[in-house]
Amino acid sequence: MLLAVRSATALHRLLDVLPVFDGDERLAVRVTLVPGSEFDVDALAALERAGARTLDWAQARSRRHDLVLAASPKGALRALTGPRVLLPHGAGFNKTVGADGSPQLPSGLDPHYLLDDGAPWADLHALGHDEQVARLLAYCPEAAARATVVGDPTLDRLLGSLARRDDYRASLGTGGRRLLVLTSTWGPQSLLARRPELPGELLGGLPHDAYQLALVLHPNEYSRTGSFDLARHLAPARGAGLVLAGPYEEWAALLVAADAVISDHGSTALYAAALGRPVIGAHDGGDELIPGSPMDRLLSRAPRLPRAAGAAEVERALDAAGHRAGRAAAAAAFALPGRALPGLRDRLYRLLRLEPRNVPVTPRPLPRPAGPRRRPAAFAVRAEVDGHQVGVTRLPPYTREAVHHLAAEHPEATERETQGAAVVWCRARPAATAPHTSAWTAAGWTDRVLADHPGCRTAAVVFSPGRCLLRHRTAGTFGVRVEPHRTAGRVLRADPAAVLSAVHAWLATAPPWTGPVALHCTIGPLTVRAELTAADESDLGHEL
Repeated sequence: MLLAVRSATALHRLLDVLPVFDGDERLAVRVTLVPGSEFDVDALAALERAGARTLDWAQARSRRHDLVLAASPKGALRALTGPRVLLPHGAGFNKTVGADGSPQLPSGLDPHYLLDDGAPWADLHALGHDEQVARLLAYCPEAAARATVVGDPTLDRLLGSLARRDDYRASLGTGGRRLLVLTSTWGPQSLLARRPELPGELLGGLPHDAYQLALVLHPNEYSRTGSFDLARHLAPARGAGLVLAGPYEEWAALLVAADAVISDHGSTALYAAALGRPVIGAHDGGDELIPGSPMDRLLSRAPRLPRAAGAAEVERALDAAGHRAGRAAAAAAFALPGRALPGLRDRLYRLLRLEPRNVPVTPRPLPRPAGPRRRPAAFAVRAEVDGHQVGVTRLPPYTREAVHHLAAEHPEATERETQGAAVVWCRARPAATAPHTSAWTAAGWTDRVLADHPGCRTAAVVFSPGRCLLRHRTAGTFGVRVEPHRTAGRVLRADPAAVLSAVHAWLATAPPWTGPVALHCTIGPLTVRAELTAADESDLGHEL
């Protein structure tokens, strides 16, 4: 059996089909790279990661195959011998690619690619919905006679992974925050091409403790721009906490974990809508989006994110983004949810002229996504103190919002951030295993920070999510105990570094006091109780 691919995207689509053949030792899978794509470099890298055995194009053309699977009609696929099956490249046929194929025709429906001397070269078009069959009939009736609806194997992977949502959010470190996922297709009309500043702008206006932001890029964008330049372009946003999804599987896990999606006209948004995630439109796709397509219907009903988008604008868009409109658009793109692999198995084994093995066929669960490569190490902090109630909003240092102070983590923050910070903290590390060690005590380290940084007012150590030591330049040294937020059988914890900023702001306004004091700190969606007590010897002597 041969997988014929032109890009990483096509390979990923076909890998989602392969569970159809699990448990069948009679079949050997080989992969060939169809020449002629500008995205073939990343396709080769994806093949290497998959560990698949490959055939070069000359070998693939010289052999007869028992089955050929492809997820793009482009290239010289008609030169391959054996039963040929074509699957959609994404969630239907929603866009046109101007410089590729016949003008204004939906990508994937162009007769130029679907026909060979006027006859369809694919023996089976395995489509996701009757709407796709109808549109194939309109653009290429010769091929429509060989089309059947099987559903969408990729959607079924997402649906089959919904029970792992909490696990994915734990891996991402989302906590009680709202996870917003930006999705961008590829090309000049993509969100990232039209609004490259959007990830940084959103991070600059959305409170870090209320929102987590992730970015899903089309694999072709990795190929076109390159991982090196993408990392450079997105470095400020990633330093502020942006999660950049990997091009295979991780993007889907992020949709499962997401609370809402901000998207252009890429079909990723249709998968999000099918999961019931609210969708906000950030770019309409220009002349690439096919009028009347499911993606067009989704974006026409979705609220729009304005050019200047801060927390208030995002909240308004989220309030306007309903589940029903998105589900209706997704229902026009995906049929037979949860049943794609059994339907495909019947049809593919029929082409193979074999009886399938008597084993269950189910989608493979999505693996855990990776969390942020590094957490933010400095924050611009806005604090509001009302008696023993303290509200804290943390934003990136580059924010244009009015703030109360800068807080920096040692040694992860830059020297400039640390020198300008009113609050400097560190997180205690596990005990060293080397035979010869040298370590600060918490008391010694906080005293040294205040001595070395004249602008610093508070130095603190985070021992655990619920226990800290804080030394204020004039108010003294305290132990800080932070209680978690408990609701509906769940335990939610605020970042203790945010609690330290709340205590710092309160100390600046507090009258002289003695004895324990309890503060109620509102940090993002959580309100936690923080108790200040005299520092005990175990905290002061804790080795860092």
